[in-house]
Amino acid sequence: RIAALPSLLRAGDVLVVNNTRVLPAQLEGQRTNRTGTVANIGVTLHKRLGEFDWQAFARPAKRLKNGDVIVFGHGFAATVVGKTEGDVTLHFDCDGRRFEEALSLHGQMPLPPYIAARRATDAQDEQDYQTIYAAHSGAVAAPTAGLHFTPALMGALADAGVSTEFLTLHVGAGTFLPVKGDD
Repeated sequence: RIAALPSLLRAGDVLVVNNTRVLPAQLEGQRTNRTGTVANIGVTLHKRLGEFDWQAFARPAKRLKNGDVIVFGHGFAATVVGKTEGDVTLHFDCDGRRFEEALSLHGQMPLPPYIAARRATDAQDEQDYQTIYAAHSGAVAAPTAGLHFTPALMGALADAGVSTEFLTLHVGAGTFLPVKGDD
């Protein structure tokens, strides 16, 4: 059990943890086509391609075409600039701090299927689906093993002489994909 970790590690050991922070990368928006037809579109951002561009899973993707604009909220929109099977490439109308603020305002946590199938996303997920040492935004999934660490456990590890080092590895959507068996 994770609670036994302080007794399993020795003074001088180093615990390395991932301090990535999960983005609220799930968005709901509307696309209006050239004939005025409105469609609700859901996207989950999963790979940053550049300052303004992201790869995303979209539903329903078949309704999207290059050049379509999806509006996620007042002053926050993206243009479809590429499409492959299962993915769209979105070019957002803002970058940097403005993008993160808009994402925080309009996005939701992309919970893994085993959680999302049981209940709807809520505001508490913004805290619950982060590790206690999350610091650098960029992941679209939490490093879930780290969710078991508490301030008390980290304190017990420090008291046992175990030091902690941090690395940042932004977890991508691959964590949600099923593992294929050996062929």
